[in-house]
Amino acid sequence: MKIVTQVKLLPEAEQAAALSATLRTVNDLATWVSEVAFASEVPREYELRKHTYQHLKACGLGEQAAQHVIKKVRDAYTALHANLKAGNYGKAASKRRRQVESKPIMFRPDAAQPYDDRCLSWQYDTQTVSIWTTAGRVKGVRFACSTDALKVLQQDRKGESDLIERDGAFYLIATCDIPEADQYEPDSFIGVDLGIVNIAVTSAGYQAAGRGLNRYRKRQLALRAKLQKKRTKSAKRRLKERSRREQRHVKNTNHIIAKTIVTEAERTCAGISLEELKGIRQRVRLRKPQRVTLHSWAFAQLGDFIVYKAKRAGVPLVFVDPAYTSQTCAECGHVDKRNRVDQGLFICRGCGVVAHADRNASHNIAQRGESVWNAGRESRVPATP
Repeated sequence: MKIVTQVKLLPEAEQAAALSATLRTVNDLATWVSEVAFASEVPREYELRKHTYQHLKACGLGEQAAQHVIKKVRDAYTALHANLKAGNYGKAASKRRRQVESKPIMFRPDAAQPYDDRCLSWQYDTQTVSIWTTAGRVKGVRFACSTDALKVLQQDRKGESDLIERDGAFYLIATCDIPEADQYEPDSFIGVDLGIVNIAVTSAGYQAAGRGLNRYRKRQLALRAKLQKKRTKSAKRRLKERSRREQRHVKNTNHIIAKTIVTEAERTCAGISLEELKGIRQRVRLRKPQRVTLHSWAFAQLGDFIVYKAKRAGVPLVFVDPAYTSQTCAECGHVDKRNRVDQGLFICRGCGVVAHADRNASHNIAQRGESVWNAGRESRVPATP
């Protein structure tokens, strides 16, 4: 299982200048390579190398750095074509799609630059790195990370690492290949119902209320609107400072929720049953005031956190169809739209049971998860002699 580990570099003034100049140089050259690829309609990395490699070398890039710049450009176009094919930029005749297709890809001056082990070496005992720059090899660049992150880097780091600059600070994003734990046979399943009012409700009794997070988001939205109206230099500076604060807050909240769910499943020797929510933004139809709430909710992020934490812990996990889970009684199985009285109340029209609506849905998801798991298991019936 591949995960990424982020460490913050703590360079001296001269080292920081060399790193900054390197990122700007390689990204300027990547933009030039992109223009060549767009004008020449070069489809493959090998052919693109023929057109650009010698020029990159003449501009002061080393062999590996030049290769990485070309590969970065080629990967960017591969991702662009995949998004176009998937319709993420609209239909063929749409204005947005025409704009994307009519110009080459541009790279920001501080965009990420990949490094392999020839260009970057790690010294874990001293917590320093030696890294290639356009000014030569820079050694002894200190980095900071947690004890757990350092342990993961030492044991499982494999492949490339990306150098990025963010708000004047430098970071290395390292790829780590962590072995997955052996899955155990679950005694039961914990159903997880995801929502907006309640971020996550489980059949085991855990409830992560979304009231605080939703209020925080509304406050941030109002503050952004207020600063955008001012249009002063100080307001723009404040907006830039706060640009990723909400993302970090939501990410931290999702990490806490995912860890709580996986820990409870591991403690009780249970599996986890999640809703398959892909495409929910395209399926649902909401009024305009509700769209901001829906589209700012990190559906996929929370699900991804639960998945990778479950794999690391060896917790079995299945995805189920969420259709009618909020309208189905977990006690008798009666399905009726009127069962869901309001957001928080469920009253079955068949058996009369009264329950919390999200808790009832989580029990339905747990039952479906157990069915999916049993259907996918190998038969335990002895072979016929």
